[in-house]
Amino acid sequence: MRITARFIKSLAYVVSLISCLGIATQVAAATDAEIAEGKKLAFNKKLGNCLACHQIEGGNMPGNVGPPLVAMKARFPDFEKLKAQITDPTKLNPNTIMPPFGPHNILSSGQIDKIAKFVHTL
Repeated sequence: MRITARFIKSLAYVVSLISCLGIATQVAAATDAEIAEGKKLAFNKKLGNCLACHQIEGGNMPGNVGPPLVAMKARFPDFEKLKAQITDPTKLNPNTIMPPFGPHNILSSGQIDKIAKFVHTL
């Protein structure tokens, strides 16, 4: 009986792990259209306006207040952490000058998701 219970418990852990990996793959996967839309939003002066503070490849007249957005997959291997940083950077750094795009309703969650997918490709 103990062996069976251990086996079932181990199997449940394996199934949970596999399902989590599947979800992570789905979350991180971005279509070319989503990436292109994210770039448009990031470069739009009335929405993301990321170029006001960051250097981004392909952007005109970038700012230098924030760090250059390069090697983002290496800097944020966890896509959800990058998305959280864009949504509300004040959670990790209360003194940041980057606006909390989500809590202040500057961008919708869908727009933030697309921008994060674009930025993650840089």
